[in-house]
Amino acid sequence: MPSLLKTLVVSASVIALAFSVMARAQEREPSDTRTPIKHVVVIFQENVSFDHYFGTYPNAEPNQDGSRYFRFTRPGTPEVNNLQNAALLTNNPNGVNPFRIDRSNANTCDQDHGYGDEQYAFHGGLMDRFLLHSCNDAHLRANSTMGYYDGNTVTALWNYAQHFAMSDNSFGTSFGPSTPGLLNLVAGTTFEGTVTNNLPPTGFIANAATTGAVISDGDPAFDVCSNPKRVQISMSGQNIGDLLNKAGVTWGSFMGGFANCTAASTGITGLTTADYIPHHAFFQYWQSTSNPNHIRRTSVRMIGHQGDAANHNYDLADFWDALAAHNLPAVSFIKARAIEDGHAGYSNPLDEQNFIVQFINKLEKTSEWNSTAVIISYDDSDGWYDHVMGPIVNQSNVVEDQLLGSGDCGAPKAQDNGSVQNGRCGYGPRLPLLVVSPFARSNYVDHSVTDQSSIIRFIEDNWSLGRIGNGSADAIAGPIDGMFDFSHEREGENNRLFLDPITGQPRR
Repeated sequence: MPSLLKTLVVSASVIALAFSVMARAQEREPSDTRTPIKHVVVIFQENVSFDHYFGTYPNAEPNQDGSRYFRFTRPGTPEVNNLQNAALLTNNPNGVNPFRIDRSNANTCDQDHGYGDEQYAFHGGLMDRFLLHSCNDAHLRANSTMGYYDGNTVTALWNYAQHFAMSDNSFGTSFGPSTPGLLNLVAGTTFEGTVTNNLPPTGFIANAATTGAVISDGDPAFDVCSNPKRVQISMSGQNIGDLLNKAGVTWGSFMGGFANCTAASTGITGLTTADYIPHHAFFQYWQSTSNPNHIRRTSVRMIGHQGDAANHNYDLADFWDALAAHNLPAVSFIKARAIEDGHAGYSNPLDEQNFIVQFINKLEKTSEWNSTAVIISYDDSDGWYDHVMGPIVNQSNVVEDQLLGSGDCGAPKAQDNGSVQNGRCGYGPRLPLLVVSPFARSNYVDHSVTDQSSIIRFIEDNWSLGRIGNGSADAIAGPIDGMFDFSHEREGENNRLFLDPITGQPRR
């Protein structure tokens, strides 16, 4: 019997190895791309409107203690569409003028950024109702939603904008908080979600239905770390991971805390919070791309590849192990530990800066950097004031809509598959979008209209994946190609920018 058991174990191992080899044999070479970019790394942060971080770019006021961290504006810096250039700092339609938040007040309250409440604040483009849903901050007081940071707090992002490329006309694909944002990032749609655990769907699925467009932060159905007392949601259709799998392109989702979803961390400013937030988990809403039990990678060499036990869902530490082994997937979606994701209420711009800078500094020191594009993007605005309303490309008239009136974001139209997918009012709020890469344009501001799904459109085009379909916004998304110059690669010091993670200033 022992010998038979041994034979069975060996046979099973051989079969598993054979399947692994077959899966890898079907994968494409990373060089098989439309552009010189062989590695796309998407850093997906939390809850920031464009004006909240770039409202006075590139002009920064000294901090209350007299300190200056953003000290030099490069000649020829393009003008951006922000509060200062729109003359809205001193004559604002909200009745209260925007105000600068000092670096010493990095910790703020979390604004109201619900699907309908955001629309109500927009008031059909008048952008004058932001005070109605403002949180009452301990330091900033009742009108806190009008606050903004400048380059003496969000110094690193301003320096990346100075040396690489930024958009001032990029939007959330739809209104709403984190989960709709991440669904739009990886699938270009919030439709069709289904509540799976028999809790009341009101506030989570449009029109209080059990199936339809996701409008709030339900936990993923395929995640053992999801809260059983919270609405759980599964998604139908496919996402960018499914397309990458079909094309044999390596990819991975790398999240802080994924290896231990009960762990917590303390940031550099003293805040402490749990590392892993299930409703931020990119691919756990689809059964096809989920890793429900958070199984660890089979091996470092299998990270990103089909046949790995983790099914493309990894801890953030696995990204660095793969990179050290020169096994960086072609496409990587990055989520910081919650303490460093920038979400007001439990994170802040300084902890966020510490993460982004250390991540990019480390990546820039590798040989893979010369063929990499880092895309820094955000899931939603948190409800922070921004003065620009984007085009409405998806109309909706569910009860939660408030953009043009009660239950009104326009009359919904049939999608490319003939279905009407109500509850996807968008584009939503304007969000920061930066590209850091040897092929990014230098000190460049892109004014073309883009949205969260423009990122997956770039991935689709670069690896010739085709479109997601089923009404995904990738089919109509504006390209981000204008932020790149593929005619030549930067050389020497211009290829990289090393910053200090605490100050955000260039290292000498």
